[in-house]
Amino acid sequence: MEIRTLKYFLMVAREKNITKAAQLLHVAQPSLSRQIMQLEDELGTKLFHRGKYRVTLTDDGLLLQRRAQEIIALADKTAREFARQDENLSGVLSIGSGEFHSSRFFFEAAAAFREKNPLVTFDIYSGNSDNIKERLEKGLLDLGLLLEPVDVSKYEYLRLPVKEEWGALVNESTELAGKDALSPQDLAHLPLIFTHREMVRNELTNWFGPYAEQLDIIGSGNLHYNMAVMAQCGMGTVLTLNPCCQYDGLKFIPLTPKLESVTLLVWKKATAFSPVTSAFLDHFKKYVENFH
Repeated sequence: MEIRTLKYFLMVAREKNITKAAQLLHVAQPSLSRQIMQLEDELGTKLFHRGKYRVTLTDDGLLLQRRAQEIIALADKTAREFARQDENLSGVLSIGSGEFHSSRFFFEAAAAFREKNPLVTFDIYSGNSDNIKERLEKGLLDLGLLLEPVDVSKYEYLRLPVKEEWGALVNESTELAGKDALSPQDLAHLPLIFTHREMVRNELTNWFGPYAEQLDIIGSGNLHYNMAVMAQCGMGTVLTLNPCCQYDGLKFIPLTPKLESVTLLVWKKATAFSPVTSAFLDHFKKYVENFH
């Protein structure tokens, strides 16, 4: 199975038409059809339902589409890592991060690193800790910023010296908006919107103490924006980290007793790093030490 063939397959899957895909790939239509059939023979399955004017993916085709996208992304990343320009450090650093205040600390360090290494570029993936861990495992990311609590048994890590504050995004039209801090009693019985992550949900539930049994969780999400829209529409109050931006009609109010989390910079254990990743980690460790 060649990378080129997978790219051909993805183009046909995208265009749903072999003739159009062949035109975009600048190959002959019979040649493209033959390579798709050879791929099907190699895998022992049909990848497309073939109609008169269009083709659509079978279930196995959908599976290969996901895998092919991951394989090509990893191949492209590997090629970038081996790219060299004279003796200067160059390449791409792939990083996953959620929406954290500590991200600013990280990118301040990244800015200082790039000032010394202007040929280095950054590829940023935004997601929650579960998404980022999945991409780290597949080799699609070099480093990830993860919010504790999180299982880091497979990773080396550094704790960032910036704490994340938990609170609630409340609609300014509600009585809660007049408070300076919110207690478990304030939030019990109200419709609440939580994070998807089970470990974080457990920590939030523990914070409610004896009021945990009275929680009314009406929704969940993985990033701020859509959960904030739910609150703007009056669906509920969002239990979340202090957001990095403001949302019209919403007010962030911290929790009392205070609840804070720490962000970790993680990387896979026993990984052979590219020169760029190794150099950046050395730089970042010193940056953290100097901050203290």
